[in-house]
Amino acid sequence: MGIRAITTSRPASIVSSMTADLPRIIVPIRYLDDRGWFSETYHEQRLRDLGITCRFVQDNQSNSKRAGTLRGLHFQLPPAAQAKLVSVMRGRIVDVAVDIRRGSPTFGRHVSIELSAQSGRQVYIPVGFAHGYLTLEDDVVVMYKVSDYYAPAHDRGICWNDPEIAIPWPFKEADIIISDKDRRLPLLKEFASPVAYDGHPLGPLTVLEL
Repeated sequence: MGIRAITTSRPASIVSSMTADLPRIIVPIRYLDDRGWFSETYHEQRLRDLGITCRFVQDNQSNSKRAGTLRGLHFQLPPAAQAKLVSVMRGRIVDVAVDIRRGSPTFGRHVSIELSAQSGRQVYIPVGFAHGYLTLEDDVVVMYKVSDYYAPAHDRGICWNDPEIAIPWPFKEADIIISDKDRRLPLLKEFASPVAYDGHPLGPLTVLEL
């Protein structure tokens, strides 16, 4: 059996934009044969060619035992602000990015996508966006690269169920599992963002092949 490349289809309504530093879906190509598949899941130069120019310096992994586990909405403040490249190694999640850039016309708006180990899709979360995810299955493993090291003094977050953001999480609130730390995060209106708007409003997620 010969080797062939397989990718996830790109929605026709999505127009690629590689100049704005906005959340994007990254689809690594998978090369399939009778043994399974092979994929280059990270390629610095190709990401740069797609407009993602930050340097990732740390890899993080998390394991969530139960479906309905929510982690977020998290970010770090400058000078330790982090961009992220998120992948799912096992299971499925709903991944969310919220615009927290000061002065942005889309401040407080969010985009979301389902990521899974089966699809291999990744999502890029730039600086200026809060990030969170909810597990859709038991025993989920998530891996994400970050562009700066963890800095507890700069660690911040926004309340996951803030009515101003109104994320439609696919679980009832009573069934969501969340840490005490995340449960105490402030509302968006209580946060004065130090990250300025860069002229590019949040729009539909662009799909880019790696």
